[in-house]
Amino acid sequence: MPETKNTATGPGRVLVAVYAIFALAATSRAAVQIATKFHEAPLAYLLSALAAVIYIVATVALARKGSTSWTVALVSCSVELLGVLAVGTLSVFDPAAFPDATVWSGYGEGYLFIPLVLPVIGLFWLRRTARVTAD
Repeated sequence: MPETKNTATGPGRVLVAVYAIFALAATSRAAVQIATKFHEAPLAYLLSALAAVIYIVATVALARKGSTSWTVALVSCSVELLGVLAVGTLSVFDPAAFPDATVWSGYGEGYLFIPLVLPVIGLFWLRRTARVTAD
């Protein structure tokens, strides 16, 4: 069973802060899109809402210490990376499927590609903060 260090120390604090900013941005964007023009691009807006939930979960998990939080952070960062890659690829090869942008469209180009880089940094940080105990 991996024993973990606190993921919210040192550079981890910056990571938590960036995730918190993206959680707020994605939640705000999805709320406005769903409330005002859901009928125009429901898939895109629901994907923005999903991204918001994932960012919130990742933020909380990265900010807490313990093996359960570490595992939740690992899963949320992994799902986020898969989502960015899947939605990014679909939005590039089938732009008609996304009549309006999501947080992950074009691999996060509307957010300076941070949605593509952020989960990679998160996964790297989680690997760095994991310690396997020798039994």
